[in-house]
Amino acid sequence: MRANHIRLFWGQGTRQGMWGLPLLLALAIALALSISTQQFASADNLLNLITQAMPLIITAIGQMFVIVIGGLDLSVGSVISFSTAILALGGPVYVLIPLVFLLAAAIGAINGFVVTRLNVHPIIATLSMQYILLGITRILRPVSGGTVPDLVIASVSGSLLGIPLPLFWGAGVLLVSWKLLHGSRFGLHLFAIGGGIASGMEKAAHNFGVADRRNILLAYVACSCFAALAGIFLAGRIVSGDPNVGFLFELDAITAVAIGGTQLSGGIGGLHGTVIGALVMALLANGMNLTNMSPFIQTTIKGLILLLVVGLQSRKKMGL
Repeated sequence: MRANHIRLFWGQGTRQGMWGLPLLLALAIALALSISTQQFASADNLLNLITQAMPLIITAIGQMFVIVIGGLDLSVGSVISFSTAILALGGPVYVLIPLVFLLAAAIGAINGFVVTRLNVHPIIATLSMQYILLGITRILRPVSGGTVPDLVIASVSGSLLGIPLPLFWGAGVLLVSWKLLHGSRFGLHLFAIGGGIASGMEKAAHNFGVADRRNILLAYVACSCFAALAGIFLAGRIVSGDPNVGFLFELDAITAVAIGGTQLSGGIGGLHGTVIGALVMALLANGMNLTNMSPFIQTTIKGLILLLVVGLQSRKKMGL
């Protein structure tokens, strides 16, 4: 029994991925920051850390849907910015929020259609969508500003029963994503599709009766909707629409997913690992901010981390 728990912790013999090492890394970073800085362990900083981490956690979970099937979505950063621009247009919240999710679903559906029906590589398809959305967002909101609905702002700030509201966001996202990925036929099909792609048998799931094209398209829809949710959170936090707020979120999300043990080749990954990976990224960013590290150096470090975690995975399986 003990051996089984150890194997589970290191992701051996399961499709959850290696999440034990990132967990130890997150704990080590938190301990090092607690020792080296006085501000890290303060209540204000920990609350700020949770608030900073939440958009990345939400985006990384969405990114995991497409990575599990062996894809990538580079448009999520633009979806985030686009969502904040829509919310800041002014209008009733019961119109703007459904509109944000409707548009995000349409964006994801287009990405999925281009990948599955036009056979365009996911990187090219979603990179093109990234630039298309970036242009539309800058037309809608050339600079940050606008009026975000009060309900959106109130849902991000403050607390309920002494519990910070961002924690409720996290709990809700985890429940929904866990059900989709690990508690539904849809999630099982995603892992089956990705497993076949990773092993070089792209039609394996299809041959067993899985509607692979439909499920791949739905994975991209889910990814865009999670990015839109992150955009709603950020709009409430910054109290405006911002065409640049989603900049580089796609790379941070991919890095978080990879750190959490999800294989970029597809078929292997776990929700808890992705959350841990996002927390590692948030801890690093928080620590670099506390030590007044230059933003340019921070970007360089993030790039090196992405290169490292991707380099440790098999390029042959990634197909890049």
